[in-house]
Amino acid sequence: MITQNRLKEVLSYDKDTGIFIWIKPTSRRVTKNSKAGVIYATKYIAIAIDKKRYAAHRLAWLYVHGKFPDNNIDHIDGNPSNNKIINLREATQQQNLYNTKKPVTNTSGYKGVHFHKGTKKWRAVVSVNNYPKHLGLFKTLEEAHIAYETWCIQHRGEFTRIGE
Repeated sequence: MITQNRLKEVLSYDKDTGIFIWIKPTSRRVTKNSKAGVIYATKYIAIAIDKKRYAAHRLAWLYVHGKFPDNNIDHIDGNPSNNKIINLREATQQQNLYNTKKPVTNTSGYKGVHFHKGTKKWRAVVSVNNYPKHLGLFKTLEEAHIAYETWCIQHRGEFTRIGE
């Protein structure tokens, strides 16, 4: 496991841009003063140091705070390539999931809301411990959306993703 000292020996980190730059390359594949990291299909950036691959957001946390996070790291804006320290926060796995965007299969346009054909109303649902929790049936899409967001803000706090 890499230490903060070793990390600072080989890379510099700009907390305002979230970008790492090689000071002392650990491989022949990279050059001094070049940008570090590879973006994977998941849009997360990984950096290999001493033949071990690390997530750039976890390295940013180590660089600034002196230790790896105890939990996961959540990208507040939902962009996994944005590793500015102001965009990163420690989160449990569950909290990290609260901050996800609406699924691509969503047809209502709002996370947690779908049309209930049987009643011809809009239904708001959240997931609690992997079980759906019914929040109600509503005449309008907007009412269902408000019910979903209100519940999430009350129960999930700062990790609630609003409007997406």
